[in-house]
Amino acid sequence: MKLTGNTHRVGGDRANVVHWQGHSGRDYGLRPRALDKFAMEDAELYLIAKGSHVLWVGSTQDLVADPMSRTRFRLALDCATNVFSLAAPENRLATIWDLEQAAPAAAPVAQAA
Repeated sequence: MKLTGNTHRVGGDRANVVHWQGHSGRDYGLRPRALDKFAMEDAELYLIAKGSHVLWVGSTQDLVADPMSRTRFRLALDCATNVFSLAAPENRLATIWDLEQAAPAAAPVAQAA
C-alpha cells in the first residue's frame, strides 16, 4: 500500500502518522492501516481513500445506524488504495464532515530564522 500524504515517525512505537488537512484547514495525524487486513474497532474513526481522494469517512456506529453509509463503505473498499484511522473525537460528526473534503497535507517547509 502506498502511503499518500506527509509521513512522519512519532512516538515510542515509531508508528507512521500521515498528515491530511481537513476542509477547515485543521491538520489530522492519521495512522495507516493494512487494506488487506482491515478490521474496524469501535473507538476509531476511519478514512478510506483512493490515492488522495477521500471515498468514505466514518465508524462502526455509522455502518450500523446508516444504510447509505454502509453502501458507500462497500463501494469505497472495492476501489480503495489506502485506509487510515484516528481515535474517535468527541465531535465525531464535525470531524467526519471535515475529513470528507480532506487532502494530504503538504510537507512542512523549514524556514531560516
